[in-house]
Amino acid sequence: MKKIYFRNKSKTHGYGLYAAENIKINTKIIEYVGDKVTKKEGDRRADRQALIGSKNKNNGMVYVFELNERYDIDGSVAHNHARFINHSCNPNCEVQIINNKIWILSIKNIKKREELSYDYGYSYDSDYKDYKCNCGSLNCLGYILNKDHWNKVKNK
Repeated sequence: MKKIYFRNKSKTHGYGLYAAENIKINTKIIEYVGDKVTKKEGDRRADRQALIGSKNKNNGMVYVFELNERYDIDGSVAHNHARFINHSCNPNCEVQIINNKIWILSIKNIKKREELSYDYGYSYDSDYKDYKCNCGSLNCLGYILNKDHWNKVKNK
């Protein structure tokens, strides 16, 4: 698969992934790769990554991604460039599980040099106030929160 992205500094957070060329809607862009681990091990690694991130402002990320009911993918490996895709309240990509693999696909036409983003979809019960959003989109909620829960926050 041709590499249609590059990594660069992001205004949103740390580094981001950017389109190296115009990308059409419904394009498979990149696979989210890493160590396939059990849920128990994924939770342990996520907790460890969160603890390290809380002590280091430059690395506040948790890269453990749910694959299915049994397994997670720990994307903290160096060759997982998908880990640089930042959250947005107005994303141009989405995550899909295809053939037991995690893929990032475009949901809009994306222009060359535009930052790739998707909705991380954190749950309302996950202390959402700890996850501030810096996406800068006109509809930004201010938190990295699944859209299904936005009304709960807007009504407060």
